[in-house]
Amino acid sequence: MLIEFSVGNYRSFKEKVTFSMVAAKVTAKDKTLDENNVFKIDDELSLLKSAAVYGANASGKSNLVAAIEFMRWFVLNSSKETQVTEGIDVEPFRLSTETVGKPSFFEIVFLLEGKTYRYGFEVDTQRVVSEWLFYVPKTREAKLFERQSDSFKVLKAFKEGKDITDKTRTNALFLSVVAQFNGEISQKILLWFNQSLNVISRLYPNSIYRRYTEEYFKNDNYRYDIIQFIKTLDLGIDDIQIENSSLVEEILWKQGVFLTKEISQKAIKTFHRKYNAEGNQTELEEFDIDKHESDGTKKLFTFAGPLLDALRNGKVLIIDELDARLHPLITSAIISLFNSDQMSSQNAQLIFMTHDTNLLINKIFRRDQIWFTEKDRQGATHLYSLVEYKVRNDASFETDYIQGRYGAIPFIGDLRRLIGEPNE
Repeated sequence: MLIEFSVGNYRSFKEKVTFSMVAAKVTAKDKTLDENNVFKIDDELSLLKSAAVYGANASGKSNLVAAIEFMRWFVLNSSKETQVTEGIDVEPFRLSTETVGKPSFFEIVFLLEGKTYRYGFEVDTQRVVSEWLFYVPKTREAKLFERQSDSFKVLKAFKEGKDITDKTRTNALFLSVVAQFNGEISQKILLWFNQSLNVISRLYPNSIYRRYTEEYFKNDNYRYDIIQFIKTLDLGIDDIQIENSSLVEEILWKQGVFLTKEISQKAIKTFHRKYNAEGNQTELEEFDIDKHESDGTKKLFTFAGPLLDALRNGKVLIIDELDARLHPLITSAIISLFNSDQMSSQNAQLIFMTHDTNLLINKIFRRDQIWFTEKDRQGATHLYSLVEYKVRNDASFETDYIQGRYGAIPFIGDLRRLIGEPNE
């Protein structure tokens, strides 16, 4: 479960910003939201089941997703994908002389097996500048290890890392290296990054995410759930089948470069009801999803596996532009799955970037579930929550947002000047 994530000096984030899933001490107008949208960890901590991030185009929403995705990728791959001479594919903030030569900052706080962990690192394009891991075994936070460049301090509670420091390259994370040597704590943390923190980003082709759904489809229980999910959304589809088709080139993303390799492509067939002149169903007609279905339908199938997996297993799912190519009612229905005690009994968490202001109502979200990104005049992104404003819980969030009361909207000039007056 995700508690919070912080990033600084990365892409459009100049200063450190923190995104939090901690439930604030506020109440919703609709009291059922306080019960369904929040889950209690202990007397001191409650977490949110979902959060939406709004902002103008190019305000930094996608960069927040990219920051989480970079941290996830680097944790999982830095010890095995890179060589000692390779650089690190991190992108610092480029619009200020203050950040030149300074490292980028990443930190995440999460729950794993009942314990809170705080892990982070600073990196530049050549090396890991610092790295740290803390946890809360009982009530107080304790250090497991801390690193400053090539200097390490490893505590007794992290004995698995004692003899690994000299095996850690300057461009690799210590946590990742220890996990390769079968460290118990480090392996559990990497497993959490790999299996419990799932990011659907625009950086990658949809074919990569579709493969997750195809894998889930092999399981009869998941297959049934995926088909029911698609059928319930009123897409006119009665059944789905997956067949092996032909060899194609798979697109992979590594260190900022697209690579390809040959794989077996799967043909996804959808089946619609066919009717005679009397309006009676006669049979099911087969269609190819890529040739005949809408972009929205293809997107829903692609996301179905990760969505249902998150709900079933209490995972964190982060989606950039969830609402793109989807009807607002479908987007709202997906959110309601996570904001539900019945459907999200494992306390899954959904975080998504969106422009859909139809969702900005106090019947769907509490104030602490709504976040904004806004760039200042120097091109730096600021991240803040609606709860930071003194807003009543019965306020019209959508109207206030469109009117600019919360910021995070585009300031559009007079486009008519591009064409001129009709008689000029």
